[in-house]
Amino acid sequence: MANIGDKFAEHFVVSADIHEGFIAIFGDRHPLHTDARYAVARGFQSEVMHGNILNGFLSYFVGECFPDREVMILSQEIKYQRPVYLGDRLTLEVEVIDVHHSVNVIELACKFRNEIDSKIVASARINVGRTSVKET
Repeated sequence: MANIGDKFAEHFVVSADIHEGFIAIFGDRHPLHTDARYAVARGFQSEVMHGNILNGFLSYFVGECFPDREVMILSQEIKYQRPVYLGDRLTLEVEVIDVHHSVNVIELACKFRNEIDSKIVASARINVGRTSVKET
């Protein structure tokens, strides 16, 4: 099981494939995410990537990168602080902030940092529950 203070990092690129795949799967074609002129007219540099792409990165981290493979997400809260644009390179920084052994829950604090300027673009709290195999 993870220990309080354990830290992890993963790197992600918000590629055209990820952006297009998100739109293809969920159908969210709001012009803020798909029309550069629309986004620029509202004060952004270009199309703003869907925030839920970051949720997908969190899910990937828990399911594929977290060293304890016997976990699943119970809850997560994410706060978007800055826009993310196509091509941005992000570092996900994760820290174990609490472990509740009695209920098999691990609390994670997460930050997405843009690698270009090191600014935090989103922060999140995730509770993961430990799963177990029942013997038959």
